[in-house]
Amino acid sequence: MKKILGICAAALFFFSACSKDSGNKQIVIYSNADDEAVVSVKKALDGNGYEGKYIFQSFGTSELGGKLFAEGSDIEADVITMSSFYIESAQTMNDMFLPLTFERKQVSVTPDFYTPLLAIQGAVIYNSELVAKNTLPVPTSIKDIGNMEYNGLVSVVDPMGSTTAWLMVQALISEYGEAGTSDVLKKIYNNAGPHLELSGSGPIKKIRSGEVAVGFGLRHQAVRDKKKGLPIDFIDPKEGNFALTESVAVINKGKKTNPFAMEIAKCIIENSRADIIKDYPVVLYDGESVEEENRATNSKIFAEPLTTELLKKHQQLSESVK
Repeated sequence: MKKILGICAAALFFFSACSKDSGNKQIVIYSNADDEAVVSVKKALDGNGYEGKYIFQSFGTSELGGKLFAEGSDIEADVITMSSFYIESAQTMNDMFLPLTFERKQVSVTPDFYTPLLAIQGAVIYNSELVAKNTLPVPTSIKDIGNMEYNGLVSVVDPMGSTTAWLMVQALISEYGEAGTSDVLKKIYNNAGPHLELSGSGPIKKIRSGEVAVGFGLRHQAVRDKKKGLPIDFIDPKEGNFALTESVAVINKGKKTNPFAMEIAKCIIENSRADIIKDYPVVLYDGESVEEENRATNSKIFAEPLTTELLKKHQQLSESVK
């Protein structure tokens, strides 16, 4: 009986070890990307020989950011796609990413430990039917949506809920300074009332449904809706179209670094961009192009480097005027 039990225990250990080894061969990818980008990334990997060779797990931006800060290079992931400012802050804190070894023909220079996957930009969005019905003026700036004629007809994002709102706050601070931004935000939040959203897609959903007439949201979503024939239109505000990028990075695990991690990162960038740029039409690499209507007419870059510390500072400014 002891001999049989010993054989069973040995067999159990063997199969457990094999299962563990097999799991370790799979690349673990953590991502904060939206569904459209996830579909493009998986399509690129599956179509280039990596089907079944990776595990993909999605997280909210704050959740994944917390894991990067708390776990550093001990994180389970081998590769991440994440907001670039989080990657930079995590590198400063934990020195946890490898220099990328593949060629990157970017239109803007970034540190060697990440390369952009996609970029989002903000815009003023409005429901053309509702604006006409209520004889409202079409706003030309973010500041305009704080005017009294839009009271109860505005939806914007809360900076505490989504970094989409940070695009709006950056634009306001760049144009009016922090004191001026406080005044503008107070008026916008008063107009929004219960339509201050925690999701980046919240405003366009309410504008699309006719619950509100105007707001601030993601430019590419408005472009897409307008193409579909929905009563959605958008304005590139005079304060500017600011951008946030999400990037790919490889975790530095020393001798435990998965040898295929860098290959996976390269495959994602080289083979998913053709599809991703259709959903997120911002040129990031040499040779890319987008239709004229997809090009923001007033693109700007914030004067300070984007970091999690700067985000918290701007969140506090927003909280102070609610």
